[in-house]
Amino acid sequence: MSAASQMLDIPEVRARISALSVADYHHLPELNENGRRTELIRGIVIEKMSKPPLHSGIASHLYDLIRPQIPPGCWLRKEEPLTLRDSEPEPDLSLIVGQRSDFAASHPTTAALVIEIAITSAAEDRALARLYAEAGVEEYWIVLPRERRIEVHRQPQAGTYADQTVVEGDTALACGRVAGVSVALGSLFD
Repeated sequence: MSAASQMLDIPEVRARISALSVADYHHLPELNENGRRTELIRGIVIEKMSKPPLHSGIASHLYDLIRPQIPPGCWLRKEEPLTLRDSEPEPDLSLIVGQRSDFAASHPTTAALVIEIAITSAAEDRALARLYAEAGVEEYWIVLPRERRIEVHRQPQAGTYADQTVVEGDTALACGRVAGVSVALGSLFD
């Protein structure tokens, strides 16, 4: 653990952090001083983690499985920002209701479905559930490839998801918000 992360564990230090607004974040360069990509979470600029091959493979496979099922009036994004109240995460996949042209001047502010793939980041991805629920993301999936399961969060209410389930085995998981979109876990993890 670095000295900086140890400092963030001290409540008095955390209280003195100067949060960055989404508007100010948009003025930062794409890469930070270390040459790495970042995202804004709760006003704090966080370096994005590198993606191991399993993560990239599952993300691409999911994209390939879901994209042909997308009905008119929706579109699938891969690692692109959602602009929220105090954050701008870049989920692995997000299914957006609307036309691309609706977002020519700004990023979407919510999604019908957000999917994160958790190889080493399950705790971080679970912490994002509150952020996504607050933004009205109707459904949030955390894909756990090593465990061969998906945590499903639905029904955002008052900053949390009222319905949380785990899907595993050879089950087909259907998106509750966008009819016709589903993923067969057996084909995803094989």
